[in-house]
Amino acid sequence: MKIHEKYMVRCVQLAKNGLGTTYPNPMVGSVIVHNNKIIGEGWHKKSGEPHAEVNAINSVIHKELLSESTIYVSLEPCSHYGKTPPCSDLIIAKGIKKVIIGTVDPFAEVSGRGIKKLLEAGCEVQVGVLEGLCQELNKRFFTFHNKKRPYIILKWAESADGFIAPDSTRRDKKEPFWITNSVSKQLVHKWRSEEQSILVGSTTAKTDNPSLTTREWYGNSPTRIVIDKNLSLSNESHLLDACTATLIITETEAINSENKKYYKADFNSNLPKQICDILHTKGLQSVIIEGGTQTLQHFINAGLWDEARVFKGNLDFKSGIKSPQLKAFKKLKTTAYTGDLLTYYINTND
Repeated sequence: MKIHEKYMVRCVQLAKNGLGTTYPNPMVGSVIVHNNKIIGEGWHKKSGEPHAEVNAINSVIHKELLSESTIYVSLEPCSHYGKTPPCSDLIIAKGIKKVIIGTVDPFAEVSGRGIKKLLEAGCEVQVGVLEGLCQELNKRFFTFHNKKRPYIILKWAESADGFIAPDSTRRDKKEPFWITNSVSKQLVHKWRSEEQSILVGSTTAKTDNPSLTTREWYGNSPTRIVIDKNLSLSNESHLLDACTATLIITETEAINSENKKYYKADFNSNLPKQICDILHTKGLQSVIIEGGTQTLQHFINAGLWDEARVFKGNLDFKSGIKSPQLKAFKKLKTTAYTGDLLTYYINTND
């Protein structure tokens, strides 16, 4: 591995510590190297708190070495005043003359300006080291700014014979019918803590009465979104309990409350596109779509998905609700979780 790539990999490793906590900011990691030795490192932890470069510089014990050091950063240093001062200004002020950057920032307030400022100050700047890896790290951030929609993750569990749910006659109460085991369930709650929003259709909301929170994992619960054309959910629905922010997509007029917001959509038009536009307006960079089959298939048919995470349990239903069918996809990998199989797919037609 080339030396620059070695340190950029470390930047990405550090940045991943911020998954789920940096929104609306991207995840960023930074490493400071002097004579082929790391003397400082840091990552961005939370919006409004110091950026990765600041934390890396602050971690250096002997500040006099900075002027002889190289700083590595997975994303272009910012050049504007937001909640914190520009990182490019700090790098210049500390006399760091060599800057290695993973990828340019797509955010309009930054894009190319941080690099330009560093070059004008006489810094030696190299851009594009492990660019693909650094863009994959912030796939949510890049999708949001470049495609003007959230990064879309489809998720479902299916039986060994390809059903997402059994016949209603085999269910005796309104709660999720668990195809997978408790380990897989905990993993799903971890995923929820990493994303900004989670979506289900009204049929799933009525049949399963899900909470869509992170009860099995530490972290923030995502903004809940439910498609409810005629506002048919009962007041007993967990999704209307106002315990966390919830958006209801509907055709019906309704009055907003503190944690429940209603958004009108035309259900005779491209509903997935309208939902993406609403989430983009709300600043939500990612969404997990958890069901049901009809809702998942609508997004698949519209080509509005980025990755799918599909669990396969070891039960045979023989009948029930068939699983969604992916189109234009590539299978990335399959992992076993104590009897369950989890397969990751990506959309190849986006």
